[in-house]
Amino acid sequence: MTNTITHFEIYGEHPVALADFYRKAFGWQVEQMAGIGYWRIHTGGAEGPALHGGLTYRAIPGLNGWMLFVSVPSLDEATVQIQHLGGSIIRPKTAVPKTAWVTIVADPSKNIFGIWQVDPTAFPMPEPD
Repeated sequence: MTNTITHFEIYGEHPVALADFYRKAFGWQVEQMAGIGYWRIHTGGAEGPALHGGLTYRAIPGLNGWMLFVSVPSLDEATVQIQHLGGSIIRPKTAVPKTAWVTIVADPSKNIFGIWQVDPTAFPMPEPD
């Protein structure tokens, strides 16, 4: 489904300690993904739908709080529309390898959120030499 909230992320300088905090505080399953500094969060059980998320290092200096992500059919079209409506780009299009493309944006009142386009072929472009 598109244009719905897809997930949340929590950021910090010490994600291992944060993972332990959320496990103990809420009983969430928080598991590190192999080979990367990202932890998946499963918030609910079999009793019904749950919004799942992730935990990682702080994406933007000084960003405190949890960030919500909206799933869109086209990241490029959504960023153009957001800017046309007075929003701004905070962090440009970035690949979440083999998962999605993501851009961090702000609305006209400077509220930050992410937009997310599912793409199992997403992969970062090589860094220039």
